[in-house]
Amino acid sequence: MAVKEIKKDIYWVGAIDWDRRLFDELIPLPEGTSYNAYLIKGQEKTVLIDTVDPTKEDDLLDNLDDLEIEHLDYIVANHAEQDHSGAIPLMLELYSEAKIVTNQKCKKMLMEHLLIKEDRIITVNDNDTLSLGGKTLKFIFAPWVHWPETMLTYLEEDKILFSCDLFGAHLAESNLWVDDESKVYFAAKRYYAEIMMPFRKNIKKHLERLKELEIKTVAPSHGQIYSHPEFILSAYREWISDEVENEVIIPYVSMHGSVEEMVYILSEELMRKGITVKLFNLSRTDIGALSIALVDAATIVIASPTVLAGAHPQIVSAVYLANALRPKLKYASVIGSYGWGGKMLENISAMISNLKVEILSPVIVKGYPKEEDYRSLIKLAGKIAEKHKNL
Repeated sequence: MAVKEIKKDIYWVGAIDWDRRLFDELIPLPEGTSYNAYLIKGQEKTVLIDTVDPTKEDDLLDNLDDLEIEHLDYIVANHAEQDHSGAIPLMLELYSEAKIVTNQKCKKMLMEHLLIKEDRIITVNDNDTLSLGGKTLKFIFAPWVHWPETMLTYLEEDKILFSCDLFGAHLAESNLWVDDESKVYFAAKRYYAEIMMPFRKNIKKHLERLKELEIKTVAPSHGQIYSHPEFILSAYREWISDEVENEVIIPYVSMHGSVEEMVYILSEELMRKGITVKLFNLSRTDIGALSIALVDAATIVIASPTVLAGAHPQIVSAVYLANALRPKLKYASVIGSYGWGGKMLENISAMISNLKVEILSPVIVKGYPKEEDYRSLIKLAGKIAEKHKNL
């Protein structure tokens, strides 16, 4: 993708990865992604804000060549992760005069992960500024969004927030600017769910700090640029709040039909009581879809058969993910079946220590559900409905 001018002397020089379908060998990327790097020409100094993934170094070089950048004074490293910083070693090789500008924690990570020499790095403190001549960068520390060394960079004169991973979206688009808010909302929510949600309370504090700034443009490290920042700021305020929706999500696996029958009985009863139910058959579900549902739901009901005395491996994986993401769920329960015995319930219960939830009475049956089991499921639905009245 060619260079894009954001404002006078401010350019997008990153790369679009149309074909990437997996991030960190874990996160599905159904619509690719972008690695956003930005070049700013001041009257005295030129700065590159972040770089690109090492696989896209040629794209970055082509863009800098198009702008005829022969001299680079600074490379701002907002984040040490390789999709941001992976091309820094090449940049330092090509621009021998350039210095990295970052914080002390990020400095250590760049030295450890990318083997960058200490004398090529300048460290800054929170709220420090750097003059480029007519353009001033302000550095805002934002630890644990989503790594401990993350910082944001604010261009004071143009009121642009280069927000690093905050407000990002894994989305490959030829248009630099947000042009379809509904599409971006879904992609940004997925990004938040899969990457940012565990740090919800930290993000809440950082959003409070950002109120001190006049922000006219948000330029994240992935996805499109927001010319109307309130759209993404308000979405984040909604996602990080403590409020939940009248929703139950049920991730499940059924080997021989008994768990599936239990799931359908429970979900039908919940829907009759006016509760939104979202089912996720883990043998087919995109794990990102489950992550998105975890952002808003009030209750999770984990439904598993017993395999070798424990929970089904796909359930184990999903429960591990939910526990790691730390969503704002209020209630949880377990339903499932077994053939001759086992510790499936204990297995699952031990894995959700991060979820600050009230546990509702589980329903575990031997074999296929029977009349008394149906009654227990209906009773569980009633209990959930009673709890949801207080949302």
